[in-house]
Amino acid sequence: MNADRLIDFVMPFYFYPFLLIVLTIIFFVIRFLILRRKNISVELFHTALKNENSGYYEEAVVNYENALNEVNKIRFHGSLKNKIVEKLKLLHTLIEYNNSNRIKR
Repeated sequence: MNADRLIDFVMPFYFYPFLLIVLTIIFFVIRFLILRRKNISVELFHTALKNENSGYYEEAVVNYENALNEVNKIRFHGSLKNKIVEKLKLLHTLIEYNNSNRIKR
């Protein structure tokens, strides 16, 4: 008789982990869809890349820094963050090189 009471008491709690897993999956799917739709950092990266290819290095640096700030807010695009950091290092070096060549002339 006591075993039946124990089973009746425990059974409602048995479904809570399953419910928690389902709600977590739903949360991450919705988060993924929202972040994919409103991806400002990728748009900023794209405009910075256009500016870099056009030769507007200072504007590209500003756009890359803005994209990096957006990536840090989201914390979702680790590889994009690494690309932006590498591009910023390269552009700073390129700008310094161009400025030193202007001074020598």
